[in-house]
Amino acid sequence: MAVFVALGAFLMTLAGGWVAQRVTDRRHLVLGLAGGLMLGVVGLDLLPEAIEAAGEPVLGVSMALLLFVGGFLAAHLVERLLSARQVAHGAGGHHGDRVPQVGLTAAAAMVGHSLMDGIALGAAFQVSGSMGVAVALAVISHDFADGFNTYTLTSLYGNARRKALLMLFAAAVAPVVGAATTLLFTLPEELLGGYLGFFGGALLYLAAAEILPEAHHTHPARSTLLCTIGGVGFIWLVVGIAE
Repeated sequence: MAVFVALGAFLMTLAGGWVAQRVTDRRHLVLGLAGGLMLGVVGLDLLPEAIEAAGEPVLGVSMALLLFVGGFLAAHLVERLLSARQVAHGAGGHHGDRVPQVGLTAAAAMVGHSLMDGIALGAAFQVSGSMGVAVALAVISHDFADGFNTYTLTSLYGNARRKALLMLFAAAVAPVVGAATTLLFTLPEELLGGYLGFFGGALLYLAAAEILPEAHHTHPARSTLLCTIGGVGFIWLVVGIAE
């Protein structure tokens, strides 16, 4: 049942990527929406789940929050290192330059997140059918945002359309693979919480430091801001329905 439901997530991920590539003439709106979706996923979905699943606090601070900050710093460090490497090889160095490897790394993280979605889906169905349905609703709904963000992140950093489509397909297949693996093992809850916290921090960095500034750089329009707010509201709605 979990694998069957994961096929719905597969189709929703592809649908999100299809929408992202079809509106290239409104790139600022796409980026504004992507930033809002990412912010909503982190603040309303990933981080609360991570804190709930995390184990004992470390020096009074939740392990999920520590890893959240670590993920943010890791994303910043990776981008700075890749940018410095690009400059060293004479590939540029201006503020507006984009490093393709950063986009691929971010998209790979989205694929990993989609894989964990599938694992969470399979684990929920192992607990009970009602829990499985609730998790399925959340996964299928926000996988549209995952597909949208995966394609947007890959292409934003100057990667070819072929690579963006490849990463999109990988993100679409990942939930199916994750759901299938739950037939073989169960992921410890504390490990899942730590992963969600770390991934949430990295995703927040990309949204706040890259996606949203780029969205408002050339088109500081009210419509772009509305798309960002709409993206957050969409994730809020999805989380609320799932609860």
